[in-house]
Amino acid sequence: MALGPDRKYMTQTQADAAQIDEGLRKYMLGVYNYMSLGVAFTGVVALFVATQPALLQAIALSPFRWVLFGGILLMGFVAPRIITTGSMAMAHGSFWLYAALWGALMSPMFLLYTGDSMVRVFFITAAAFAGTSLYGYTTKRNLAPLGAFFMMATIGILVALLVNIFLLQSELFHLGLSIVVVLVFAGLTAYETQMIKNMYEQSDSGEVTTRKSIFGAFMLYGSFVTMFIWLLSIFGVARE
Repeated sequence: MALGPDRKYMTQTQADAAQIDEGLRKYMLGVYNYMSLGVAFTGVVALFVATQPALLQAIALSPFRWVLFGGILLMGFVAPRIITTGSMAMAHGSFWLYAALWGALMSPMFLLYTGDSMVRVFFITAAAFAGTSLYGYTTKRNLAPLGAFFMMATIGILVALLVNIFLLQSELFHLGLSIVVVLVFAGLTAYETQMIKNMYEQSDSGEVTTRKSIFGAFMLYGSFVTMFIWLLSIFGVARE
């Protein structure tokens, strides 16, 4: 039996929608795969540095940790441009360098917290991240207007952190700031996930898709690691 014009149009529309959904799933899977590999690489770097006493001491007790912190902030600004406009080798390199810097900076945590508590907090972070990212992926609400708020909140958090380190040195203030950071970056994860999803275009070529996947992974990776660090300051068990 021949299909009428309306039936043909509906069938073609359904086929196009299915093709877009499949392409979107592959694209988002690529984002999460890159991000997961970045988190794993950070853990490997942190463990390696933790086994090097001289290097670990330099990071934990000398101004070198501020060099790492400055490098992370710098990469946060320049890496997105490198990922989107540089060569593919530079795009990959900037992502892995960013993950390595975080790993080196986080290495002293193996001296501060018990291994059991770090594992527990990691899974707490993973669950919180998965929930907020899923919300960002599935919600019909436009989260774009929240982007400016999260940007300003991130700057405010950075200023508050530096003020507490150099002036206040208050544990109670640090605890309150930890809660604020976790809430802000949970919301930021949802916003970033929706933005990454909206970046997908069915017509993208292989290289464009790869660049977008690395860029999305870079954004989500930063939010995941930040949430982990601050959740660890709340729930981590200090070594005796």
